[in-house]
Amino acid sequence: MSGFSGFTEITSFDELRHAMAENYEQPEGPARNARAEHLLTQAEKLNIPLAVIEALGHQLKVYNYSSEKDKMFVPFARLLRMWDERPEDFDEYETHSLHWVFKWMSAGMLNQPHIPLASIEKWLGEMERRYRLAGHSERAVRSAEFSVAAHVGDVERAERAYGAWLAADRDGMADCHACELHGQGWWQALRNDDDRALELWAPVLEGEYTCAHEPHTVLAASLLPLLRLGRLDEARAHHLRGFRLVRAMESMRGAYADHVEFCALSGNEARGLELLAERSAYFTDGGDPRSKLDFMAVVALLMDRLVARGLGGQTVPGPAGRAWTAGELAVHARGEALSLAARFDERNGTPYVSTRTTERMDQRPLVERLPLGVRARRQIPVPSPRPQAPVEPAAPDTPPDLPALLAEARRLAETVHPDAVEAWAAVARAAEAEDAVLDPYDRAEIADHQAIALGPEGLDLFVRAAELYEEAGDQGEALAAHARRASVHAFTGRTDAALALISEPYEKILALFAEGGTGVRQTASVLVGRARILMQRLGEAQGEDAAEALAAAGEAVRELLALAEPHTADVRLASRAAEALGMLGELAARGGDTEAAAELLARSAAAYVAAGLPWFAVEQEARLTRAARHLGDLEEAERAARAALEHGAPYLEPMGHAQLHLQLAEVLGESGEFAPAAEHALQAAHWADEAGEARTFGAWARHQLGGFLLRQGRWAEAAEVLESALPDLTAEAHGDGAIVQTRWWLGDCLTELGEHRDAAEHWLQAAEIARHWPEQRDHAMLAHLAAEALGQAGLPTEAEQAFARAGDLWRDLGNVHGLVRALRARAWLVVRGSGEEGLDRARELMAEAVAECETVLGAGPLVDSDGSDDGREAHRQMLAELGQSCRQFGELVARSVAEDAEADARRPAFEEALGHLARAIDAYGALGEAGLDARTGAELAAGRLEADLQRPGDAAVRAREVLAAYEGVSGDTAQARRTEAERMLELMEVRGEG
Repeated sequence: MSGFSGFTEITSFDELRHAMAENYEQPEGPARNARAEHLLTQAEKLNIPLAVIEALGHQLKVYNYSSEKDKMFVPFARLLRMWDERPEDFDEYETHSLHWVFKWMSAGMLNQPHIPLASIEKWLGEMERRYRLAGHSERAVRSAEFSVAAHVGDVERAERAYGAWLAADRDGMADCHACELHGQGWWQALRNDDDRALELWAPVLEGEYTCAHEPHTVLAASLLPLLRLGRLDEARAHHLRGFRLVRAMESMRGAYADHVEFCALSGNEARGLELLAERSAYFTDGGDPRSKLDFMAVVALLMDRLVARGLGGQTVPGPAGRAWTAGELAVHARGEALSLAARFDERNGTPYVSTRTTERMDQRPLVERLPLGVRARRQIPVPSPRPQAPVEPAAPDTPPDLPALLAEARRLAETVHPDAVEAWAAVARAAEAEDAVLDPYDRAEIADHQAIALGPEGLDLFVRAAELYEEAGDQGEALAAHARRASVHAFTGRTDAALALISEPYEKILALFAEGGTGVRQTASVLVGRARILMQRLGEAQGEDAAEALAAAGEAVRELLALAEPHTADVRLASRAAEALGMLGELAARGGDTEAAAELLARSAAAYVAAGLPWFAVEQEARLTRAARHLGDLEEAERAARAALEHGAPYLEPMGHAQLHLQLAEVLGESGEFAPAAEHALQAAHWADEAGEARTFGAWARHQLGGFLLRQGRWAEAAEVLESALPDLTAEAHGDGAIVQTRWWLGDCLTELGEHRDAAEHWLQAAEIARHWPEQRDHAMLAHLAAEALGQAGLPTEAEQAFARAGDLWRDLGNVHGLVRALRARAWLVVRGSGEEGLDRARELMAEAVAECETVLGAGPLVDSDGSDDGREAHRQMLAELGQSCRQFGELVARSVAEDAEADARRPAFEEALGHLARAIDAYGALGEAGLDARTGAELAAGRLEADLQRPGDAAVRAREVLAAYEGVSGDTAQARRTEAERMLELMEVRGEG
């Protein structure tokens, strides 16, 4: 709050009112409450009864919207006593307020278990009596009665009161529509009618009805019903949007608890812990026992979920003063919740609160893991989604014997299944456990697959496998093992050594194959190894070596394809042929023939799928997606990306999921399908987090997700996601362009949410980065946006400085439109900040804006050498800019005159303003039909000035000009202009007759 500091002396009623209004704008909490207490003391010194009444009302209001709700009974009792003694001291507003807060007292008493139920019932009767005397409807009374009955579990009475509440007339004492709908929906959800609850809440959720605490509480209350109904996308959106609203509001512990509960029941325990850490005071604040009960119950629920995941020993946020593990806090929170519930039940004479509390704490998760898009700083492990390959069923409780394991491993290897390596590992473990004697070929296959699993660490095992294949009499498979060793060498960056290693197996396998000493499979295994090495070398070659490497790789790949393609009935050889097609596609792409690359990659993927090897198609489909995007074929890109996800889903590791989801998201985003794009970006962020890449790939996915949400107008969700991404985005990992774009988008979101100061901060920080870029348009635009936001935030001096910076940048860029708009904005800011003293400076700025437009227009319409109309269009746009500048110049001058100024004092300014408006009308008129609406708006503004100058005839002429301009024209603007012109004409005719 500007100028707010300390507890100062109040010397007048106006000062008191200003101080109370200023205090109410401060964040909820003890500091605001203490200031209200001081203001009451100051009000008492003024010796004005109404001042004391207003200060008591202010104190009561800030107590109610804080964690110290128990303090509000004292000021209310005093207000009620003052009313009973001297009602004439209350003005109309304070009389209304006194009766209004009766409802707060009812809820406040319910929330304090030390207040007897009999006292609450007595209070209900008193409320009913006073409302009746004041002539108010019983609607608010029946609503309060419903709350009491629902709280104690008297369902029959609650239903009666609920019906009476809805049947009673709405009047000035009824809660606002938003709050009433919240209560009605809450009851339906409690009665297990989630659909009806959400139906009742819809007008609040959609923004039709709002208030200071809505849709905050409705968004929170809707989370559990949405989860129960399986409407997970809405639940996610309501959490992100709703938590942003309640995060800073101390009084909303109950709604905050709903968000913690949502995290516990949707597999987002890590985020739940972050919520607890943000509000440590909620563990101990005792002013509102009912919301503390709600909070401790969901803390117990969350801790129990952590314990169930085996994380009972994890350190967690808890009450201050000691460190807590999840297991310890689970016990403590449950004990606190049950103790509070018991106090309410003792007061109420029913076990209802304890029963409901226990049910809440004992809930089971409704979703294993619902991705939210925001990053949790800690990760909670969840079961892997990766299904294992089907295994032939064994007898119940009987582990598979070694022959069965061998048969299964060979079956998987025969189909080139991703789980073949693990199946052979199981054979090795079983053989070792049984101390089994295996023949050389069995041992060769085990060693071969162990080497494959180990990668670069398994090079020596490939040699051992080759020796065992030789011992078993399979020289071709031995050469294939040597080839596999060579290709692994290549993938460690040693391609020259790999080529040397493959040379001998390559020559020997061709000779052996020619003699009939080995089969096509073994030969293809060596050829594919050589092709892979040459493809790897191609990626490392530069300059003249690249052409030679390209030719060598192409020759090797075509040799492999020629060998394998005639034998695709064999799954392994079909795999080799498909891989060769994919390599040819990559070679075509390297050669710049993207169309051929796309065709070959499509053939490769199709071949894999036809062979029953969809998991191998994934890489080719991902490459095809990139090629199709490059060709501008977004339909094919989307098809390929979806196929990659479908084929890879059962087999991919988390990072593979993340990459494919984001690839599809980007394709959909390019197609303008932002809703499905956001869904896939969300999945990409989730899988990146699961892969341990939250700070790298996950941050990029969140960046993209935020942009897709923003493009749908989902401002709050986008802001939450982008704010979550921003700390992890770095220039080194993501590029400074990503940081600038994220802050730019955040500024857009926060502006839409009314958080102008924070928006300005993001735009200014983005502008500081863009300041160092060679191209300065983004720098200028960001400075301009920041200036607008600073103005909206009520910081005119800072805004004017930012507009000056933007104007200089626009001038350097030769962008007259940006410069002119910055000059106009500065003029208004100068007037608002300095009043009459700044008027001369504001005139100079407006005059400069007009002059800039006229300089461009003085050159006349441009004719483009290519015959296009771009030059003329630019001329028309500048005419419109001139018209806007002149109109604003006129309005600025006219508004500079005080409303109570004498006619003679107003005349010079109004005459000057008319001159500027006349120039605006001429500029708009030169635009023809395109400038119609702007011209008539200026005509009407000039007409109002003519009327103020006591020239009704001239004003009437302008009104008739507008009516004539819209003759036969339809549309909302035309109708509005006609209506205004007709009213002006009628008024001027009356004045003329007078």
